[in-house]
Formats: sequence, C-alpha cells, structure tokens
Amino acid sequence: MSLPWRCLMGPRLYKIYGSLLQNGESEVYVPNILERFGNKIFQVIYVVQYVGMFTSPILALSFYRWESLSLNSAIRLGTGLGLLVVVALVLRGAGRCFNPTYTTFLGILEEAQRLPRPPAKAMEPLRQYEFDFASWPVNFKWSDVSADDNKARVYVERAGGVADMHGNIFSRTLQLPTRLVAYILTSSLGKYLMYPGCIQLLQLAIDNLLSQGREKLVKDFGGKRNKLLARDGNTIDTMLVDRRAKGQYPNGRTLVVCCEGNAGFYELGLMTTPLEAGYSVIGWNHPGFGGSTGSPYPSQEQNAVDAVMQFAIHSAGFREEDILIYGWSIGGYSSTWAAMNYPQISGLILDATFNHVLPLAVNRMPGCLNSIVTLAVSNHLNLNPGDQLARRTQDEIITTDETQLRCNCGNDLMLRLIKSRYPGLLCPQATEVLWQWLAEPFQGSNLTEWGVDGDLCSSLLSSYIAQHGESYPYTIGEDMSIDEKTKMLLYLSSKYLVDVPSGHNNPLEKHFFWRPWRPLTDSYIQVD
Repeated sequence: MSLPWRCLMGPRLYKIYGSLLQNGESEVYVPNILERFGNKIFQVIYVVQYVGMFTSPILALSFYRWESLSLNSAIRLGTGLGLLVVVALVLRGAGRCFNPTYTTFLGILEEAQRLPRPPAKAMEPLRQYEFDFASWPVNFKWSDVSADDNKARVYVERAGGVADMHGNIFSRTLQLPTRLVAYILTSSLGKYLMYPGCIQLLQLAIDNLLSQGREKLVKDFGGKRNKLLARDGNTIDTMLVDRRAKGQYPNGRTLVVCCEGNAGFYELGLMTTPLEAGYSVIGWNHPGFGGSTGSPYPSQEQNAVDAVMQFAIHSAGFREEDILIYGWSIGGYSSTWAAMNYPQISGLILDATFNHVLPLAVNRMPGCLNSIVTLAVSNHLNLNPGDQLARRTQDEIITTDETQLRCNCGNDLMLRLIKSRYPGLLCPQATEVLWQWLAEPFQGSNLTEWGVDGDLCSSLLSSYIAQHGESYPYTIGEDMSIDEKTKMLLYLSSKYLVDVPSGHNNPLEKHFFWRPWRPLTDSYIQVD
C-alpha cells in the first residue's frame, strides 16, 4: 500500500512519550499547516454532528416548516459537505506524508498491527505514542483463555421484577406503547442521564484533561495502556500499573481493579488513591467512555469488567486471591458483579454506592413519569448492586432524602450483605435498633454508647469460626438473646461500614483506603 494512502487513512497522532525512556519530557506532536487545517475541518464536522444529533427533533421541525428547502437544495448541501470531507482528507494526508515524525510512527503502528496479538516486546515502541485509540492493536481477547477458565457467568435479576408489578397496574393494551416509550427515552436520554460520561461533547470538552491524566499515569507511575476485546465485541480502554517487580511497594503484589462512577474516567478518577497507597492498579473506562466502545448498558458493563478480570488473571498474571475490587458510585454495579463471579478475590471496597438505582431514578424525575421510569430502569438499566452483593452518610447522590441519614441507599446495601452472611442475627427488634444506629453520623466511634463490647463480640466470632469454619452463611445468633443479637449486629455493621466526615463526595483519600475487614482479622475498611 502506498505511503500517501496509508497517511490518508492513518490515525491522528497527539503526543510522543519516547523521550520518557531517558527521563525526559513528553513532546506534543506538531502537525504541519496542511494536516492542521484538515484536522480543524474534521473537528468542526465532529461538533456539528453531535450537536445535530441532540437537536435533531428541533431541526426536523424547522426543516419541515422551511418551505424554501427543496430536494435540490438538500442534495447541494450534502454534496458540499462531502466535498469538504474529501478536501480535509487530502490536506491531512498530504501533510502527514511530508512529516517524518508521523511516517516513523505509522511504520511502528503497522508493524504492531501486523500480528493478531502483538507481544509485549513489539508493543513497547508503540507505547511511546499517544494516538487515536481506535487504531490501537487488541492486546487481549476474552476468547484467549481456555474453556475451563471461561466458565458460565452468574447473573442476578431483581427478585419480584418491578416490570411484573407494573404489568399488574397497566392493562395489556397499554403495556406495549408504554414499553416502547420507555425504550426510546432510555436510548435517547436515559442512558445519558444515568451515565453522563458517555456524552461525546463532554468528552470532547475534557479531552485535554484526559490526555494529561494518561500522561501522568505513564510518566509518574509507569502505566501501560491496553485494549481488551470483550465477548460482545466492544473494545475496552484500560491502564495497568504493575508494581510487583518494585521492592519499594509492599502492597504491589495486590492488584486493585477500579470501577469508576457515572462521569468518571480512569485518567481522572479512582486510580490515584490505591496508587498512593502502593498497590498495583488497573483502571478501565465504561463502554462509551474514553477509548472504550459501546454503551454503558448492564450487559455491556458486565462483559467489560469480565474482560478486565480475565486480562488481569490470564495476561497480567495476578492470582484471583491477590485482586481487590474498588467501586465508586455507579461503579458499584460492575464491581459487585465481578465479585459475584470471582468469589476468590481478596476483597471488595464499595464507596458511595447504592443497593438499587430505581428509587434514586424515580426520586429525581417528575411524578407523572414514574411508570415510564420504572419500566425503563427495570428493562434496560437495571443496576442492582444490592442483589449482587447477597455505605452511607450525607451523600446527595445515593439518598432519597438528603436530610435523613436513614434514607441513604448504602444502608440497604450493607443490610443485604449482613442478611446474606449472618441471617440468625436479623430479628425485628435488633434490626430496628440497627436502623436507629444508622440514622446517626460516625457510627463506628460510638459503639460503647450502645453497650457494645467489641472485644467480646470479636471473641464470640473467633470461637464460632474455630468450631464451624469460615463458610457463609454463619449460623451465629440462633441461640442468642435479642440483646446479644443486637450488639453483635451493631458490631458487625461497624466493621463493614464506617463513616468518613460529612461532605466527602469524591473517591476515598489515601488514609481511608484500607483492606476490607474479615472476621479473622482486626482490620476493616473505612468508606464514605
């Protein structure tokens, strides 16, 4: 293939990291005037395209009323736009042909793309460049692992489906049009409200910040970017920082998998906290975020995090027992799904997440749309961390009433976990006391005021484990009095759920990032 054609169809180059190998500064790629002019044309077309997509109903109505717009006018407009694209392509391709920096990069990229799965050695020269991620070679496919390791996945639907309850309210005649409206609203608006980070114009606005974040991960932490192919065909943009070979990081053998919030990107999100704590870390972007393709629907979220876990175990070489999953906000969905399907992980940390997204969605939409919102969430955006898991404080995102700590959805999430692990403790009287305790801030520091002896509870737990083993669910509490159940319930809740100061609506800071509590240890995780 000739050089002009290759330059014409090649990806856009942004930055050069090559000098970083000699501890130098990265260099911004400077296109010549021809390429720069072509890039500007494409940038304008890109913005107009997405503005037009979001304003299409208004534009359609305007064109309908614009009587002077004939078929010939529309054809001339389309022809003009097509010629503009051709001119931009020719200018950009010609400019790249005369730029030795670009042609050198193109040769390295084509060498890496020549192999179906380029080895690490072939990828190192390419990692010196920042370019359009769509052209990045796939580093790992979900099908790369053996059939035994690619076992069937566990999926949990919300028990007693809300959609079924909805069907009892509306007649069969009204169900179909209501479901159709719910689907249209979900695909055109709902997914963007649930995951604003997938809005392309937002990503364009923060593109420089994302680039700076990637540069920091590469330059300061030795991060390596990888493209993973999920089982649904989406490609997932990831960044791995592997510290196992560096002796100064005692936590380096543990890998923290970060699952971002609904407007979070690994370039600007959770990775900083475990990195500062000395862990190995992998960050990934939701489908439709950054370099990841697709849309953040539940099934695509599941496939994405599954590909990340498979890559961490079978390509990066971390044992499942050495993986710690960290989910923030809506990332609690993908993180609990991963924990459910990889039960041997070291632990799960949930920060500012919720038990189910439906109450939050209904609470923030007009009451007249409740039935449509219920259908849309139940059928298309059914995010249910509480069901998959079988936190809390004054957080305006995950509460149905900001003035009441009891209404924080993290409470229900924690209660589901306790119920699945210690069902013998949840009598009505003890549960009511627990809810009273959850209504107060900083629960972990006031156990003595509720008559709880932590040493005694810890001793009872240790004795139970010595006799019955560690397998859940525990039968502890079946022979206890109501008062003893209540105290043990408060003790366990304080271990699984500990507040940080009010107003903490960002990812955990380093000094709050502790390993999750286990009954056999005396440590626990503090979360918001």
